[in-house]
Amino acid sequence: MSKYFGTDGFRGEANVDLTVEHAFKIGRFLGSYFAKDGRRSSIVIGKDTRLSSYMYECALTAGITASGADAYLMHVTTTPSVSYIARSEDFDCGIMISASHNPYHDNGIKLLNCNGEKMEDNIISAIEAYLDGASPEPPLATGDSIGRAIDHSAGRNRYIGYLISLATHSYKGMRVGLDCANGSTWSIAKNVFDALGAETYVIGNSPTGTNINMDCGSTHLGALQRLVREKHLDVGFAFDVDADRCLAVDEHGEKVDGDAIIYICGKHMKEKGSLANNTVVTTVMSNFGLYKALDFCGINYEKTAVGDKYVYENMRANGHLLGGEQSGHIIFSKYATTGDGLITAIKLMQVMLDRKMSLAALREGLTVYPQVLKNVKVTDKDITMNDPDVKAACNKVTELLGDEGRILLRKSGTEPLLRVMVEAPTHEMCEQQVDYVIEAMRSKGLLITIK
Repeated sequence: MSKYFGTDGFRGEANVDLTVEHAFKIGRFLGSYFAKDGRRSSIVIGKDTRLSSYMYECALTAGITASGADAYLMHVTTTPSVSYIARSEDFDCGIMISASHNPYHDNGIKLLNCNGEKMEDNIISAIEAYLDGASPEPPLATGDSIGRAIDHSAGRNRYIGYLISLATHSYKGMRVGLDCANGSTWSIAKNVFDALGAETYVIGNSPTGTNINMDCGSTHLGALQRLVREKHLDVGFAFDVDADRCLAVDEHGEKVDGDAIIYICGKHMKEKGSLANNTVVTTVMSNFGLYKALDFCGINYEKTAVGDKYVYENMRANGHLLGGEQSGHIIFSKYATTGDGLITAIKLMQVMLDRKMSLAALREGLTVYPQVLKNVKVTDKDITMNDPDVKAACNKVTELLGDEGRILLRKSGTEPLLRVMVEAPTHEMCEQQVDYVIEAMRSKGLLITIK
């Protein structure tokens, strides 16, 4: 685990954990790092709608231009759009200012390479060494070598055009709800769906800088569910603040999460002969019911660690075309190198219109198993994971559940916690088996508290 950067960037409370000085220095480093053989580097920047994003945009721009590079500003836009522009317009790298689903007082800096992928670990390590003062200051540009800050809102418009080009049907006659989480899609999503002919109803499209995710977006589906039911809509889509996630709501107002999206799209792609390797990629946190449904459909699957970064790495290494997380990070690698909420919505619309079926009907065949997850603080994560009695308890649960459930014991990447998760036919059985494993930790003196 890196000191500053996690799997989704450098994230923390604005001006507490992540300061303007951090942003300035990251800009300084990147502007200098990519300036090889006297060539002026160019970096594209996007931001979400939270209050502090403007501050970080200024700080990053100052650092980039001070090192002699040019900063191209897409302004308020989505993470996937920055990824698309970075790879399609030959930028040296892209930066997205966002803390995604975190509260408004947090913010983050996500770094993307020239292919629109998460930045390479060796560059992240070099940035962290510089932030800690372990490497020298990059030279300051002077005279006509000082970089420029350039408006690049045209890049956002190019991305909108790209999205529209991916649709294979007119949406005329479709009534669609969109929840923009008061985030980056507030000025994009409606334009796309209107252009494709849908009758759109939009909520979460009045950002103030402090109301992101406030009872809206993919982390709070209630408002979209009510909208779909009250307006009798065909479907609803909820994005997170930087729009790399999408969850859906069917015509009855019922949640369709990332696992269901993978099931629906994977099954459709298989039937059309377009599911490369007959395989989808999930994380270990996907519901057991998804795997049962995929088995029934004859679709193979691979499991990665939690994080869309790991999903994409697996897809890229093995040539898979569909993967994602239960939370709504869905990657269609033929069209994007990151999770893209708007592409996910467009691909779901395609399945509905191709098959002439509702989202609820398309979801049939997927039974979600009850799940209980408890976080336990322990004296030592590795010692607890490897304790013979704890391992024996996990093995006994596995044996008891057979092919009707599973147990997952995994370490938190950021806290002294273990996560104990059981999926089984009933909620009561989940509770019993989770508590059984936790009791094994308690009896060995390894448990501090249950959080």
